[in-house]
Amino acid sequence: MLKLPSRKLLIGAMAGVMSLQAAAASAFAHAYERGKARGRFTPDCFTTDEMFTIDSAIAQAYPGCGVTGDSSGVFLVSELERLDRTLNAPLYSTTWSRDIILRTDVSLGDEIASWTLTNYASPGLGGGLYPSGVNWAASNANANPGPAVDIGRYPQPLYPWVSELSWTVFDLAKSMILGIPIDVEKYEAMNTKWDMDVDQVVYTGEAAFGQYGFMNSPSITATAVANGGSGTAWTTKTPQQILADLNTALNTTWAASGYKVMPSEVRLPPANFTYINGTVMSVAGTTGGSSILRFLRENNASEAISGKPLNIQPLKWAIGAGAGATNRMVVYERDAKFIRYPMVPRQRTPLELRSIFQAVTYYAKLGFVEWRYPETASYWDGI
Repeated sequence: MLKLPSRKLLIGAMAGVMSLQAAAASAFAHAYERGKARGRFTPDCFTTDEMFTIDSAIAQAYPGCGVTGDSSGVFLVSELERLDRTLNAPLYSTTWSRDIILRTDVSLGDEIASWTLTNYASPGLGGGLYPSGVNWAASNANANPGPAVDIGRYPQPLYPWVSELSWTVFDLAKSMILGIPIDVEKYEAMNTKWDMDVDQVVYTGEAAFGQYGFMNSPSITATAVANGGSGTAWTTKTPQQILADLNTALNTTWAASGYKVMPSEVRLPPANFTYINGTVMSVAGTTGGSSILRFLRENNASEAISGKPLNIQPLKWAIGAGAGATNRMVVYERDAKFIRYPMVPRQRTPLELRSIFQAVTYYAKLGFVEWRYPETASYWDGI
């Protein structure tokens, strides 16, 4: 039979641990003050955790010596602690590759990405004889109408994007022992920053450069959606009123393009998307129901005219993007002829050795969204 230690022995053992902690804390206090006077100690001088350990007492006495993060993933771990070293990177989401087509003909040597837009004009004879403007001509005419061509150039700058990854040979050696190579982790961190930067520039441009993006271009017409009686927000409207907002946006944009391009892409704020996806409406003649999203997809003007399914997707950058920080809906056609984004893909330098440091630099060039035919898209605010 297993004999458990007496209560007195347990209390004595605990007292011994506490005495050891107090002694360690006292010794650290003297060392801390001496080091502080000499400028040695920094606020992250010790690693601490929430467990009852010696260093937790130090953390309580010296808040500046709180939890320490180590770039190599080295932590103070007790023998009874099972540390999961799986890389848990920051949570983030990007959608730029879903919503826009890249322009890849630009290179590192280019400083400007530009395109041209051509306007045609042919006035006809006009006047009282042929007021319609059609190119009618008399058989004996000696002055005939002809077309005029005007070509406009639209330049936008390309800016360098650079990220240097560096570490010491000591960091690399420590990380290899731990099974978490520091060069791999820094590469993943750089990948995350790249995706987030491109996402931001695609959707919002860069105010410091006076450039705009997918969600805020002054070239795109912005209109407030209709008031449904209780407001403009979709949460206050009936499914039929929401469908009316959607079809109005599609038809207005279609008309602005001379009935050439019917948009087949719709982007909504996530809350609006989840609302229409999760709200069930009754359907006549059935015992069940259908979501508003399905109702919109089955009854919109776009699919009936273009034959393509209407692609309705959530977009976080639509939150507060409208006038007065209202939510914004975007309708457009995802086609490189109408909208593109110029980018020079990332490249890298060879690994460089500098004393005990190793470094590699990644570089690229980013442009700004090219709305080549802004009349093929429109913004709708207040949803």
